[in-house]
Parts: sequence; structure tokens; C-alpha cells
Amino acid sequence: MKTWSVSNQKGGVGKTTTVVSLGGLLTSWGFKVLLVDLDPHGSLTSYFKMNPDEVEFGVYNLFKDTSDKKKDVDPEIYIAKTQFDGLSVLPASTAIATLDRQVAQMGGMGLVISTALGKVKDRYDYVIIDSPPMLGVLMINALAACDHLIIPVLAEFLALKGLERMVHTINMVFHSRKTPPKFTIVPTMFDKRTKAARESLVSLHQQYPDNAWESVIPIDTKVRDASQEGVPLPLFDKTAKAVEAYTALLDLLLLDKAGDKPLANRT
Repeated sequence: MKTWSVSNQKGGVGKTTTVVSLGGLLTSWGFKVLLVDLDPHGSLTSYFKMNPDEVEFGVYNLFKDTSDKKKDVDPEIYIAKTQFDGLSVLPASTAIATLDRQVAQMGGMGLVISTALGKVKDRYDYVIIDSPPMLGVLMINALAACDHLIIPVLAEFLALKGLERMVHTINMVFHSRKTPPKFTIVPTMFDKRTKAARESLVSLHQQYPDNAWESVIPIDTKVRDASQEGVPLPLFDKTAKAVEAYTALLDLLLLDKAGDKPLANRT
């Protein structure tokens, strides 16, 4: 089982779209996939028409039950199947926003997700984690659990400045990890018509030549249409421009040749 985390401390960069699109492609190719929602906003959970305000079993319960040392936690009870064959979700409730305040009472909770995934590693081929946009126990769990880190970023000046903060966080979290995960920076919602986007893309490749993906995810209105229907884009319209781009990205990830070198701290 391979685990990928999709993470950026800036919101609105296409994290959830990336998680769902890669997951949809993998299941369409016959793989069993688990998507994990660690974002308090619950966008991934909402995508599949589950209300984060009404989730009874999910990430929050997993953390709470794990903190109770008397319980033998089976992660499968918190996982929900979707209507799409081979695709399951570990949903988020709005209560996970309170975990950072509770973690001191719970004790060390940085490896909850990693430990849980270890118990279901024979049930899924791939796990893709939708990370929160802020540093805390949830992001630490997302980073600690992954084999490969995917960082979506908009090709614009402010987004690249936000990427610097993310790189600083990554280097800080993985400072003591003997084998840090591979990193791939993925330009998303790219509009080739704008000069600012083209110049920012050049800057991105200059700053992170070993980790920036050579291609882009283009802006595509079909992404919004698929989201409204609650259907992964590759299953909604396999001819969409973004699907072609995500397919190319997935091909690279499956070859496991992306982001072989660690990110340099450029902050």
C-alpha cells in the first residue's frame, strides 16, 4: 500500500480536487483506494455528499478512541464506502477542528493516522490524504503517514510566497526523519493566457528545479461541474482537459520517479 498526502498551507489551491481526481483515476484502473479527510473544512467529505456536521464515525472518533488505551481500534469502522467501486473515504467531522486543543490531554497523537493505515494496509492499494491548511496535529499526521508528498500550488506570486512557508514547515517536521518522503510540486488551475501565470511558472521551476512537475493542471470548468454532482472528475468526464493532466501526473507518481530529491529550504 502506498500513501500520498496532498498538502499546502494555503487554501484554494486545488488540494481536494487533486485528491479526488487521483483517487477516481486509480479506482477506474482497478485499484482499491482510501481517501482520508484531515481538513477541518471537510471539503473532501462534502464532495461525496456527506455532511461534516453530521458525521458520526470518522477521523475525530478515530483520534478519540485511539487516545483511550483500553480500546482496540479497528480503523475500518470509521471508513465509509462511496457509490464508486473501490473508492472509500475516512470522513472528517467539524469536531476535528478541536483536536489541537485536546491533544495535550490525549498524549502523543502524531502517528494516529500512520498507525491506523498500517492496520488496513492489506485492504487498499493506495491511500490519499487531504491535509489541513495549517500546521498542527492533523498536518503532522498527514506528513508522518505519507510516502510521497504532493504540493498543489497556483502559478501566481502570492501562492509562491505561501509555498515558501510550506517548504519551511516540511523541513521542520522532517528534520529528524531518516528517510523523508518524496515531494512533487504541482502547478494547478493554470491559465496559460495570462502573463502572470506564465512568469510565475518559470519562477517556480527556477526555485524548485528538482521537485516542480514539468507539466501543469489547467483551469477547467468541468472540475466545478463534477464537484456539484459529487462525482470524481475522471468518472464524470474522462475527456476533460484536467483529467488528461491528472493522468500524466498519476503516470509519473506510479513510476515513483517524481521528486527524488528533498526540498531545499529557501525561506
